[in-house]
Amino acid sequence: MVRNGAKPNEQLERDTLRFLCSILIQPNTRVELLGLLDDSLFTEAIHRVVFEEIRAIGAVPSRVLRQMLPARVTGRGFPNFDLKEFLGPSGASESEVEELYISVLEMIELRHGDDGQALKN
Repeated sequence: MVRNGAKPNEQLERDTLRFLCSILIQPNTRVELLGLLDDSLFTEAIHRVVFEEIRAIGAVPSRVLRQMLPARVTGRGFPNFDLKEFLGPSGASESEVEELYISVLEMIELRHGDDGQALKN
């Protein structure tokens, strides 16, 4: 269940993937976050495939992830996949990064259910 004022699911999914591809998180942190998420959370086919490929690539630097991802997603049936277009601007402000991180937390909350604790700002 998504809280009032939460982003639409498609945007939440994309922002989560943008954060996972960010140069601002360490590879091991990305892997830990991936372990808290599940591919069933991604309702858009392209988002699910991108998530699955990020997870399959594992703990590599963001630069390597960004190099490998387009060919892998294209090979999964999305021939027009453009990583730069998908991720949006490469540089994110501090507030944008915080917003992307909140998206990841919301997706984790969706997977693990509401245990009575709301996300804290």
